[in-house]
Amino acid sequence: MKILLIEDEYLASEKLEAQLLRYDPSIEVLGTIDSIRNAVKWFEANPAPDLAFLDIHLSDGNSFEIFQKVDVKCPIIFTTAYDEYAVKAFKVNSIDYLLKPISNEDLGAAMDKFKALHQSQPAAPVLDMQQIMALISKGSASATVPHYKNRFLVKSGQKIRSVSTDEIAYFYAEDKIVFLITTAGHRFITDYTLDTLQEILDPEQFSRLNRQFISHIHAIDEIHPYLKGRLKVYVKPTIDKEIIISNERAAAFKEWLGK
Repeated sequence: MKILLIEDEYLASEKLEAQLLRYDPSIEVLGTIDSIRNAVKWFEANPAPDLAFLDIHLSDGNSFEIFQKVDVKCPIIFTTAYDEYAVKAFKVNSIDYLLKPISNEDLGAAMDKFKALHQSQPAAPVLDMQQIMALISKGSASATVPHYKNRFLVKSGQKIRSVSTDEIAYFYAEDKIVFLITTAGHRFITDYTLDTLQEILDPEQFSRLNRQFISHIHAIDEIHPYLKGRLKVYVKPTIDKEIIISNERAAAFKEWLGK
């Protein structure tokens, strides 16, 4: 079975690939696509995979745009942190979905369902994108105001302390570990992935810079133009790592800074 992953979070795609291979070692993961633009190019240039996993939030926008730009001829399993209103849309269209963080049990159930459906109906289901978007828009209008995380518990030696989001400068990932850096320059290990943090942090205050960094708006020190439309960002407290924002993210990042 050939499977394509469309996911812009490196750790999330790496974990999903490992989970798929544990489920069935014969699975061939064709690769990971990290943006709408690259997904469209891939589907235009390659034969359809047997199955695709598609994250709704990609680096350059909402992944539903892919279906408006190219004919996707394979079954889709969405990975999402959306509320129940979006889940209803997927059910209407006989599309499966997995809520993040994805458990091995949920993944196994989704794969079993895909195999059963594929045996009875080999052709990929037709996506009614107008119906999906209408249900999502209706759900968005009636959804309650989201509650974002305000404090994090961290371990400091033998003690546990609470860190307010106002004290946080940025998060960064290194060797599969995510660190929380405070405005005072203290570093703590967190139990959250950047993918999860992106969902639980207030997007007015925090922005995903790239696969390694999420920054508080007050931690952005300087921005310099970089090669091929990219941006180089300097944060405070300083860190001995290069922070580059891709050209796909650059416009949204500048819009976030200017709000």
